[in-house]
Amino acid sequence: MIDMIAKLIKVLNSETEPGQISLAVCFAMIMGFTPLWSIHNAIVLLLVLIIRLNLSTFLLAWGVFSAIAYLLDPLFHRIGLSVLTAESLNGTWTVLYNNIWFRLDGFNNSVAMGSLVFSLVLFIPVFLVLNMVIRRYREHILTWVKKTRIVQMLETSKLYQAYQTVSGWGGRS
Repeated sequence: MIDMIAKLIKVLNSETEPGQISLAVCFAMIMGFTPLWSIHNAIVLLLVLIIRLNLSTFLLAWGVFSAIAYLLDPLFHRIGLSVLTAESLNGTWTVLYNNIWFRLDGFNNSVAMGSLVFSLVLFIPVFLVLNMVIRRYREHILTWVKKTRIVQMLETSKLYQAYQTVSGWGGRS
């Protein structure tokens, strides 16, 4: 877990595009909030592997959202129940329930439906807010930290330079 957090901090401080980090968190939100064994999560996982996203960020955020999901289950139930019992959507649910893929995904469960609706509604706002936060972090906090005397002394030390040389030997870039 500490290794994952260290990788997340490294990603935040790297030249990785903020959109890639934000998108990884948003996809992790969908997978973390909704039941794991579902068709839509297989699609999300496929997208995560196809699109260039940071996997460390995705895995860490997935774990966080999975833990939060248990606390939000009563909210998910209320949202799903209101969506599934909406009079105007009865015909839609009947048609979809007659489709095998819909039944396999388990959307007739109020918690599954509510968690998916909740995560889809939050997807774009979370993406935009995280992009803004990451950019501001890099502009203000990271530049301030790099200007501090301690960091400047560490970066000019022989030990840090040796670490930089050795860290390039791993073949990762």
